[in-house]
Amino acid sequence: MAERDPLNIVGLLIADKYQIERLVGEGGFAVVYRARHTIWKQPVAIKFFNGLSSAPVDQREQFKEQFIQEGALLTELSSQTASIVQARDVGTYTTADGHWMPYMVLEWLDGLPLDELLDRERAAGAPVWSIAQVAVLLGQVASALDVAHGKGIAHRDIKPANLFVLGEKPRLSATVKVLDFGVAKMMTDNTALNAAMAKTGTSVTSFTPQYGAPEQFSRSYGATGPWTDVYALALVAVEMLTSKNALDGGDIVQLAFSSGNPNVRPSPRTLGAVVPDAVETVFLKALAVQPHDRYARAREFWGDLEAALGGMPLSTTAPGSQTARMTPVSRRSQPSDIGATELAPHVPTLAGSAATNANVTGPAQASGGKGGVVIGALVGVAALAAGAFFAFGRGENKPPTSADNPPAASAAPVAAAAMPAPSASAAAPEVCPSDMVQIPAGQFFMGSDAKDAEPSEKPSHNVSLSSFCIDLYEVTAKKYRDCSGVGKCRRAPTEVEWPNITPADRKLYSTLCTGNDPEKLDHPINCVTWDLADAYCKASDRRLPTEAEWEFATRGPDGRVYPWGDEPPTAAHLNACGSECVAWGKANHVDLKALYDADDGFATTAPVGKFPAGRSRFGPYDVAGNVWEWVSDWYGAYATDAAAKDPFGPDKGEKKVIRGGAFNGSFASWLHPAFRYAQVPKAQSHGIGFRCAKSIIP
Repeated sequence: MAERDPLNIVGLLIADKYQIERLVGEGGFAVVYRARHTIWKQPVAIKFFNGLSSAPVDQREQFKEQFIQEGALLTELSSQTASIVQARDVGTYTTADGHWMPYMVLEWLDGLPLDELLDRERAAGAPVWSIAQVAVLLGQVASALDVAHGKGIAHRDIKPANLFVLGEKPRLSATVKVLDFGVAKMMTDNTALNAAMAKTGTSVTSFTPQYGAPEQFSRSYGATGPWTDVYALALVAVEMLTSKNALDGGDIVQLAFSSGNPNVRPSPRTLGAVVPDAVETVFLKALAVQPHDRYARAREFWGDLEAALGGMPLSTTAPGSQTARMTPVSRRSQPSDIGATELAPHVPTLAGSAATNANVTGPAQASGGKGGVVIGALVGVAALAAGAFFAFGRGENKPPTSADNPPAASAAPVAAAAMPAPSASAAAPEVCPSDMVQIPAGQFFMGSDAKDAEPSEKPSHNVSLSSFCIDLYEVTAKKYRDCSGVGKCRRAPTEVEWPNITPADRKLYSTLCTGNDPEKLDHPINCVTWDLADAYCKASDRRLPTEAEWEFATRGPDGRVYPWGDEPPTAAHLNACGSECVAWGKANHVDLKALYDADDGFATTAPVGKFPAGRSRFGPYDVAGNVWEWVSDWYGAYATDAAAKDPFGPDKGEKKVIRGGAFNGSFASWLHPAFRYAQVPKAQSHGIGFRCAKSIIP
């Protein structure tokens, strides 16, 4: 039987460059085809809004302009986060039988919408997702939403069908893309469009009732906005934790009652999941009936969730079972100057200091698919079309099995929480060692195109990374001494050395080397060459991170200005040059400028982990300030070709890349995750240390 082709366009060339190949999705208001860009020789997805074919002729130009504006909005948002699907083009098309319709060209994705992934897992009898697994996967969605929320823009139709999952093992490492940003609202708010649709006996909804917030069912609760997305995202998380629809109801009236019922909230515990008190409290706020009682934007919701998961004794079993408790300068320096101009960081000793958590699961639900009605985005409510259409290519993966979905004890850690220690009853090995954190697979825009960005940071380019582990802390003097004490590493140098160093600088800055200072064992090791750093990581069955891995672990996919977010740096965020640093400089006849007018407590290096407010969203400490960090790559200009997968730097070079800034940093730009410096690999600087990474073997 021939494949469906509702528009009769397979084989045709659209807009002189899109060769239509096949239908891949169909809903009540739009159809999606796979096409090939004949110039780029790459696949794309084209979404034709055939539901608009009844639009009045005199209003079509207006609709076209609105689609162009929405396409521009989508392009702007997706340029700031790789977790929003990218728009490539917009246009209009008239079929051979005279049906006019606008279309949008989007990036082609290979994978599955989350709703289909969850259905496959249910059919295979897979266990429910743990709270840690949910936090890692949906954390990407929260970051993407917050990019829009920061501009006052809401999605208004967050649901599993609009979350597209890429990757064969989504519970271990996967990338998520948010679909259908803004289009549904554009249609719903268009009075002329609604009037045109009314003539055909249909109407348009900008949300899906099964994931609807109270204000979407009744404006008596107030207006919709970013807080509406918070509610829907919480419902999606609850569904993943319980394998049940969070809202109870077989029709829109029942769903509206469930959404706004103050006596029964659709929280994890209400639906049978086992979560800590702090996590339940976060969900209850995210699912508050009144919008003003809810989190105002995704960042607030997910930040509180990550905090609730960090350092708590969580249960890995159902109630009644045995539980596992976890331990809870006057100018900008150039690369050649870095040894002379950097100072660098004090945290309690690492043993037992990291907040850790185990994963929490509810009772496994082997059955119980989606009940009630599912109204897809851009689907006519009157038609009550069941199921959302797929905007992109479906993965051809086999249905998941328990082997594809490791038990909770081996799940990835949540962002901003330390990796859980292994429990005595855990059946599977941990993904990352306890002093490391897993960075989920994902995409991001590496580098920067900002006006004030350095030429070395440009151009911004899309990079995809496999999941990997990275140290929570910079390698300490104690850890390095332990390695050299058993003969696995060479002893750390006690003097600084770099090209053209003066005797005065050698004498002054050598006093800051931590390797031979018994009072700085919990400070980062410094004064080590690239070779010494590389050898230490290898002796620990690890490696130096690539430049791309370091930047992603520091900034995540959302394009934040600093590792902790967009707020300007303060003495609470990091160990950089404050009033204490300037005083040290004056006492030693060194001209240092303050980054902030405060004392961060450390004139030179600080113990690792002393600045939790400055952690990256994935959890590592001190990725800004304290000491610069060696990475594996040779320094060179960025490639300008297509998106790269797990990229390495040049094959050879004169200098190695260092990242992150140091304790004597005077410029906020040094703290941007995209900022790059380089140094000769033989340099021994008081301002350079390192942390290690580790590959995850599938």
